[in-house]
Amino acid sequence: MFTGIVTDIGRVLVLDQQGDLRARIGTGYDVAGIDIGASIACNGVCLTVIALGRDPQNWFDVQISAETVGATNVSGWTVGKRLNLERALKVGDELGGHIVSGHVDGVAEVVALRDEGDSTRVTFRAPEALARFIAPKGSVALDGTSLTVNEVAGRDFGINFIPHTKTATTWGDVAVGDLINIEIDTMARYVARLQDYA
Repeated sequence: MFTGIVTDIGRVLVLDQQGDLRARIGTGYDVAGIDIGASIACNGVCLTVIALGRDPQNWFDVQISAETVGATNVSGWTVGKRLNLERALKVGDELGGHIVSGHVDGVAEVVALRDEGDSTRVTFRAPEALARFIAPKGSVALDGTSLTVNEVAGRDFGINFIPHTKTATTWGDVAVGDLINIEIDTMARYVARLQDYA
């Protein structure tokens, strides 16, 4: 489990197709405190650490199945790409965002950007199957970041990014046409499921 509060910006160092895709990710985390088998959310995708090292910088390796590559924006990763990172939630940690599983539901597209003062309003287009789970003032995880939805119009929804979010995450790099991992709020998922049987 995660909170959607990004704690490091990593960088893809190596991509190697070995049956499954293997990625080496540079990090500011102290790898001495990471166990093999630990879960780290990388742009919102919960991935398992399979190797660690420090040459010349801290890094960890993850193995990514074809299923995950096909269901997320991992297929667009390139060497040098910056990634939002979050380590798994520990008992007693502050829950500053919302409960995020790291199981991406689909990919949204950035369709518009507009500056509003120092902030940036970004409009996303959700896949048809996920649009009903997104509500104004509700929570959504986008590329692993817990965010509040401002408005919804059909499949499109808007998020306002304040300057802190743009510098503490990769959201300062966002551009129209980007494909973004989306994980809907768990509570919305269960409410919809209950309605199906009401």
